[in-house]
Amino acid sequence: MRHPKTAISAIAGIGLAFATLGVAPTATAAPAPAGEAATSSYAAYEGSKAEAAGNKAFFDAVLKSVAEKRAANPGAQAVTVVYNASNAPTFAGQIASSTSIWNAAVSNVKLQAGSNADFTYREGNDSRGSYASTDGHGRGYIFLDYAQNQQYNSTRVTAHETGHVLGLPDHYSGPCSELMSGGGPGTSCQNAQPNAAERSRVNTLWANGLAAALAKVS
Repeated sequence: MRHPKTAISAIAGIGLAFATLGVAPTATAAPAPAGEAATSSYAAYEGSKAEAAGNKAFFDAVLKSVAEKRAANPGAQAVTVVYNASNAPTFAGQIASSTSIWNAAVSNVKLQAGSNADFTYREGNDSRGSYASTDGHGRGYIFLDYAQNQQYNSTRVTAHETGHVLGLPDHYSGPCSELMSGGGPGTSCQNAQPNAAERSRVNTLWANGLAAALAKVS
């Protein structure tokens, strides 16, 4: 997600900040993969068709990765989405908080740190802000921008971007109580919790969406 006045094409996410957040200004954004413009979720505050398509592509990539693992191990009891946060050490606390928030909020899917990850977190400087993206090879990642996370509540930014992993689109016109409203409510918004409708939507997506994905890969 990004600053409305400086957004060039689009940005993604939401984020605000801890004044005490230690950032490493010398770090840079990960290289943009080929075709990223078509698959990234950039946070143009008004939203766009391209952004919506990017969010869906990101979710589909994660869903496919999880479904392939489930098909190989059909006896697994829980639907688990594995992430790797080693490339975003500055945001370790925010990532832990946001994944805990989602794990407490929904029942049909759980986020877990580990190897053989379905998606990763990255950090750096990017004029587009924070965003969710696919890498063009069926994998997804969340990029967390330093500057944006100093302006907005950083846990809200991270939890919002993680919402894209679980299938939720941006809805910038929503109120602060809606996590996926991102930066729409402004920098004063501190809420990092999904509302009831968002929780319900994720549970439905992972009940129906995973079943459909499993049918394709099994």
